[in-house]
Amino acid sequence: MADQPDPANNQPPGYVPPKVWVWDTANGGAFANINRPISGATHDKELPIGKHPLQLYSMGTPNGVKVTIMLEELLALGVTAAEYDAWMIMIGTGDQFGSDFVAINPNSKIPAMMDHSVSPPVRLFESGSMLFYLAEKFGHFLPTETHKRAETMNWLMWQMASAPYVGGGLGHFYAYAPFKMQYPIDRFAMETKRQLHVLDTHLATNKYMVGDDYTIADMAIWPWYGSIMREAYNAQEFLNVKEYTHLDRWVTEVGKRPAVIRGRMVNRTFGQPETQLRERHDASDFDNNREDMVIARDGKRI
Repeated sequence: MADQPDPANNQPPGYVPPKVWVWDTANGGAFANINRPISGATHDKELPIGKHPLQLYSMGTPNGVKVTIMLEELLALGVTAAEYDAWMIMIGTGDQFGSDFVAINPNSKIPAMMDHSVSPPVRLFESGSMLFYLAEKFGHFLPTETHKRAETMNWLMWQMASAPYVGGGLGHFYAYAPFKMQYPIDRFAMETKRQLHVLDTHLATNKYMVGDDYTIADMAIWPWYGSIMREAYNAQEFLNVKEYTHLDRWVTEVGKRPAVIRGRMVNRTFGQPETQLRERHDASDFDNNREDMVIARDGKRI
């Protein structure tokens, strides 16, 4: 038909989507070795269980950082029942497809958590669900007043719905795809900048995401959008993030919180070694088992 686009203009030239898509294991970009179109475990692997009721299985990506920030903020308030063990899940090598991990999270995404303080233990997956669960369990960072509570949940759900466009959209096509394509990069750059403008506009008249109250909404949004404002994908100049001055102020202020600094270190595998705490089992680990210290001891943790 005359109104059909010419396949010669497609990428690659001549490409026409098949009637039924078939998985090509080599066509996944930077994460081709772990991406697949089916769910479930690929191997048997027992997860460790530490001494605390809360057992976190994660990695220091933005979604993982949300939960470790929350836990460190609770501990900073003196909530000793929020003590936790944080175990490393190396997503690049497929730890998330181990049988025990899949039993907690059938979606095979970090973070995953077990709460052994109740019987039978509660399984938790999806970072937003964990933030909500922990806020309700311990009675902090989720306002009880109707309007503030609703606003907190509004922004928490906004983050959960919006961030995939940043990570799976802009991040993939700008940084991880096997070659650069203008159309998807332009599409997701536009959407990412729109989201940054949403936040910048809101924070022009609010100290935190819910007025003067620091909540789980801030903890959910900061790891993703703070990262975009500072280092993610080396895209800061490309996105011209310096124009978002109100968002920049909030990113800086939240990032200075001691619990945020600690939470960002947990299960981290990149950056300077002194910013990494591969596993966390006790508060003393921040003083004794940072990666720079472990390296100096030839890999020994104490």
